[in-house]
Amino acid sequence: MRTFMRWFVVVVLVGHGLIHLLGAAKGFDWAEVEALTQPIEPALGLVWLTAAIVVVATGVLLAARNRRWWVAGTIGVLISQAAILTSWSDAKTGTLANLLLLAALGYTFVSHGPTSYRAEYQRLVQAALSEAQPRSDVVVTEADLAHLPELVAEHVRRSGAVGQPRVSSLRAKIHGRIRASATSRWMTYTGEQVNTYGPAPSRLFWMDATMFSLPVDVLHVLVGPTATMRVKLCSMLPMANAAGPEMDRAETVTLFNDLCILAPVALIDAPIVWQPLDDSHVRGVFTNGAQTVTADLTFRDGDLVDFISDDRMSTSQDGSTFTPQPWSTPVSDYRTFGTRRLATRGEGRWHPTAPRDQFVYFEYNLDTITYNPDAAAANTSGQVLRVRRPRLPK
Repeated sequence: MRTFMRWFVVVVLVGHGLIHLLGAAKGFDWAEVEALTQPIEPALGLVWLTAAIVVVATGVLLAARNRRWWVAGTIGVLISQAAILTSWSDAKTGTLANLLLLAALGYTFVSHGPTSYRAEYQRLVQAALSEAQPRSDVVVTEADLAHLPELVAEHVRRSGAVGQPRVSSLRAKIHGRIRASATSRWMTYTGEQVNTYGPAPSRLFWMDATMFSLPVDVLHVLVGPTATMRVKLCSMLPMANAAGPEMDRAETVTLFNDLCILAPVALIDAPIVWQPLDDSHVRGVFTNGAQTVTADLTFRDGDLVDFISDDRMSTSQDGSTFTPQPWSTPVSDYRTFGTRRLATRGEGRWHPTAPRDQFVYFEYNLDTITYNPDAAAANTSGQVLRVRRPRLPK
């Protein structure tokens, strides 16, 4: 539930709950309540008091982002409406607040319940991490970099990989903004992804975005060679459903891109054929199942600064058509995450035929990254690495 809407519901619930105290006051003879003209017996006064406590508690739990707020909300709406029905002529307006609570409960179910994209993402993550082969007991050495082009080897070296465990999986959390075209409005988002590497790699990406103040759920799934991309508005209305060979190819490019940016150490074992081009460019040909994709990597002062591929076609808003266009992801602002050094900012750019038409459609900021997370533990298992922000001088 988005911040503005969440706080609106919180205010309504707390106010609605406190109003129930009027029924309790009349039922227990605490005070004269002229607004309630119908008699209220002490037993019904207890119902009004219980409703007040539970509805206010619901608002407090929702304000605190407690995941179990819906339990109190379900109980509260039932008790509250029962109390209202006993004094319908005086209290019927309170039904509107209960309808708002019901709507909030319904949204929570469709956005977090077992049929939601969020729940599907969590199930897929659990399965992917359970199957990932741990490599945390194998430490990277300089000898492991010998087969890589020097530009790639230096990128891996500068990432802090040497002397650290190899990576078989990762979980990253990001935030930023995204848009559908050069003239579309930007949507803010937070995202989480889990990648696994091995014979059948996977990339699972969950995005929680906002469009016109309405929530948008996005789920990218690549398991082995097969990929899908689905989008829902308000967790209910399908907006896009992309699948097929073009989507498989596009997500394979993204998997290659993630290797270079988020997990340089995994380039050591990745199925990539490298071709040095000049002093600052290397071409990589990456194979995943039936898909083989190519990208040109640009380096500056030992750091990767751009990734360009012609194999990641742009997708229409409904996911039904794909258009060939060069795609690039310039990255910058390298910072330290624990023992690792990674780019913390990046963009996704489309390059149509006319150079003046190229535009940025995706911006991201890397918040945390976890290497070799444990499937049996909670969401932030493994070694969580957070960016070290430089201290400003006093």
